[in-house]
Amino acid sequence: MLIRLLRTHLRPYKRPIVLLVLLQFLQTCATLYLPTLNADIIDDGVVEGDTGYILSYGALMIGISLAQVVCNVGAVYYGARTAAAVGRDVRGAVFDRVQSFSAREVGHFGAPSLITRTTNDVQQIQMLVLMTFTLMVSAPIMCLGGIVLALGLDVPLSGVLVAVVPVLGVSVTLIVRRLRPLFRSMQERLDTVNRVLREQITGNRVIRAFVRDAYEQRRFGRANAELTEVSLGSGNLLALMFPVVMTVVNLSSIAVVWFGAHRIDSGGMQIGDLTAFLAYLMQIVMAVMMATFMFMMVPRAEVCAERVQEVLDTSSSVVPPVAPVTELPRHGHLEIRGGGFRFPGAEEPVLRSVDLVARPGEVTAVIGSTGSGKSTLLGLVPRLFDATDGEVLVDGVPVADLDPALLARTVGMVPQRPYLFAGTVATNLRYGHPDATDDALWHALEVAQAREFVERLEGGLDAPIAQGGTNVSGGQRQRLAIARTLVQRPEIYLFDDSFSALDYATDAALRAALAEETAGATVVIVAQRVATIRDADRIVVLDEGRVAGTGRHHELMADNQTYREIVLSQLTEAEAA
Repeated sequence: MLIRLLRTHLRPYKRPIVLLVLLQFLQTCATLYLPTLNADIIDDGVVEGDTGYILSYGALMIGISLAQVVCNVGAVYYGARTAAAVGRDVRGAVFDRVQSFSAREVGHFGAPSLITRTTNDVQQIQMLVLMTFTLMVSAPIMCLGGIVLALGLDVPLSGVLVAVVPVLGVSVTLIVRRLRPLFRSMQERLDTVNRVLREQITGNRVIRAFVRDAYEQRRFGRANAELTEVSLGSGNLLALMFPVVMTVVNLSSIAVVWFGAHRIDSGGMQIGDLTAFLAYLMQIVMAVMMATFMFMMVPRAEVCAERVQEVLDTSSSVVPPVAPVTELPRHGHLEIRGGGFRFPGAEEPVLRSVDLVARPGEVTAVIGSTGSGKSTLLGLVPRLFDATDGEVLVDGVPVADLDPALLARTVGMVPQRPYLFAGTVATNLRYGHPDATDDALWHALEVAQAREFVERLEGGLDAPIAQGGTNVSGGQRQRLAIARTLVQRPEIYLFDDSFSALDYATDAALRAALAEETAGATVVIVAQRVATIRDADRIVVLDEGRVAGTGRHHELMADNQTYREIVLSQLTEAEAA
């Protein structure tokens, strides 16, 4: 999976990669040539007492060292830029794919896991690419070149290499095989920590209201301890790797000096050659150690690549149309025919054979008990998820055939839980209409009964809004969300229980202002509060995912028991009449 991911995202950077490999090859060749020059200086300069030879070859060594530095700097520069570009591309690909997901796919992965995959997992892959370009490219060249040059110096002494390299390879392989499952577990535990932390930050007020601080501390402590336990397990194995490698290196150095001394004593080898052989041994070992360092990163990067690729390979259940409709014949006619929706793996569908018609200039209300499928029904219209049965039509065209941009312009939805983005009041209101004027914003705020409190804010339209709108109240968030949709001026308005946090006076004033503002548009309101929808032109009663009745308030009160029970749970008989 890691190779597949890298092959895809490294393809656009062939030229810098080729240049990088060339620079690494040149700097490695220079590094390998230096011990040979040093051996010549010892044997032909120092031993012979030839100062001129020492100076001339010393100057040559300095020149080669400078060339090595320049090549190394260039290789690191191109390696860092390419690795950063790959990280950027993978993050962008994951973000784009997540943006195409419906609520079903987002719920499947979970927000904490998607955040971890987009940040930490991609960072691990980026670090692997960087280390590969800066270390791993030169490691095999240095290892093979060192072995060849060592053989050229003394074949019998090279027998030490025959024993050292396999021992290092086996040791590293045994450790790496145990690391991979630990790294997978580490990423999963990191998801858990992110999820718990996200819940505790988001639900901070609930935690304090119920005095559950100690419980949440213990819950986070357990998740943190599990992550620590796995991290310590992998850390212990990583800590074992370097001592094992260094032990083999030191023993091999002792062996080379021991056998090399006997070779010099017998006249089969010169002192400079032994010095060069030791240098090549260290270069070979360094190459193995660099490969070892890479092997330490590969298991975790493989796990991260699998998690990232899992997101990239997941297709959205809301598929864009192949030949999208870019124009609509009419304006704002909404119809749902036999609409049904079932979550994957669910025993029962959320919606079954729902028929609904909403016309321009009318207010259609949807009411029902908790869990009857009201919000799910509204979510089918802007394609937050697609109906599994039946079809949803806007102006006679199935929403699945509409261009997504056209659908977004035609349908404006105020969700049950309004979300405001970090920025200002103005940036949030212009979210659906970036070119809206300040006058248009103030008008929308006035209709949404939000102008008064926005004027009191320091900065007015430029007043800061925290992430999620946490620096304003729930009712203010709802009114700002309604104003944001009004600025967009769609042809179909969907209000998903968008008045629940408002007092009765504000609710009534807002509905009266909305009636004038949306007089020619199609309005669909989902509400729990009977007072909000009793004056609607058409009321659709949902019961366990089915339409239990359709009509006006007085008609349903007369002949629909489900609606009557809902109304009388909130109003007296006299108030209902």
